[in-house]
Amino acid sequence: MQKIKMENFQYNKGKLFIEGVSLIDIIEAVGTPFYCYSAAAIKQNYKTFKRALKNLDAEIFFSLKANSNVGVLATLARLGAGADIVSAGELTRALIAGFPPNKIVFSGVGKSRDELSQALSVGIKQFNVESESEMDLLSEIAKRRQIRAPVSIRVNPNVDARTHSKITTGTNENKFGVTMDDAKRLYAKGSKMNGVDTVGVAVHIGSQLTQLAPYRRAYKKISELVTFLKNEGYKVEGIDLGGGLGISYLDEIPPTPCEYGLMVEDVVGDLGCSIGFEPGRVIVGNAGLLVSQVIYVKEGNYRPFLIVDAAMNDLLRPALYDAYHEILPIKEAGLNISSVRYDVVGPICETSDTFGIDRTLPKMEEGDFIAFSNAGAYGAVMASTYNSRPLIPEVIVDGARFAIVAQKVCIEEFIKREKLPPWLEMQDEDMEANPG
Repeated sequence: MQKIKMENFQYNKGKLFIEGVSLIDIIEAVGTPFYCYSAAAIKQNYKTFKRALKNLDAEIFFSLKANSNVGVLATLARLGAGADIVSAGELTRALIAGFPPNKIVFSGVGKSRDELSQALSVGIKQFNVESESEMDLLSEIAKRRQIRAPVSIRVNPNVDARTHSKITTGTNENKFGVTMDDAKRLYAKGSKMNGVDTVGVAVHIGSQLTQLAPYRRAYKKISELVTFLKNEGYKVEGIDLGGGLGISYLDEIPPTPCEYGLMVEDVVGDLGCSIGFEPGRVIVGNAGLLVSQVIYVKEGNYRPFLIVDAAMNDLLRPALYDAYHEILPIKEAGLNISSVRYDVVGPICETSDTFGIDRTLPKMEEGDFIAFSNAGAYGAVMASTYNSRPLIPEVIVDGARFAIVAQKVCIEEFIKREKLPPWLEMQDEDMEANPG
């Protein structure tokens, strides 16, 4: 029997189920490929993370960049979560999903004037400011409206998160935040500005962290900064510790939320500040699958290729980060079915459109279905229409019921935004008027 690391996803009578629904039933309803999320897993992960912070004055702001589907967001909003956003588009999604504006935190290194204005208009909880220029612009906009923008200064603690280089955000080489010295200077400056209200400091050192040590080093620096600011007479109401806690894709053993919470309590629990957290992957990562169908089984020089109908435009992580996703057959292999080592690839004209090399699976036939596990985070949100491929459906399951929470976006729909330039339209008219 295939052993699955993801709770709420199990085989039942030879078929892979998500909660109480057979994936075969969803395939028959929506076709492939598609993303499928477990509401039970999302809720369970959120509640586990919240329990881990029970001894702290804590607020949880789900990171929309991990998964911004409105159905997923609404599930979390109804549990009392807040939202961590990085764009005006994510702000719109957060509001539609039901997050109150006073539970929305705006992060990101490149907020535009329009984005700052829009967030000010709805009255979000705070802006995690990442540069002096951003704070100056925000103050200017707020003063014109005769309001004060709540600001937390994001610090770059120069701590290596020991994760993939493309998702590390807390070292001197990274674009995020400001140095400790600049944070002290900007906090002092902000406290005298008419358009901003400095309320705290923020930090985020990366994603998919599997050790507590980098967190501890970064949070110790934050503790020292907060103590300095308070000793200088500045108010520091809250600290935002970011997110980044990892999950197990292959054989990683990341800290549990409980272990993480105890570490936070030990390092910053005595500062007298409220503490914000921005989890994303740890809430939704293991709550989703990408389901796909085998188009062809093609013989190769080393191993046969499984060519599937999902592609790197649907799930970019393997191509972008060399990320590992376990591959599961939708129909459980019987005792007499042999195993075969495959290279699992998509149909896009890029060698990087590869999901797995030398993967052992039951012998597969054309038309069989597979699923990529732990695809609930940084999956659909990173999808594109590369090769003019459609954006695929997203489905959420709750017990014995399921609903399509994102429709397939076909070529006819997304090509509507394109048009011929006027001079080519004129050429077409001339050709029609003077055929031959």
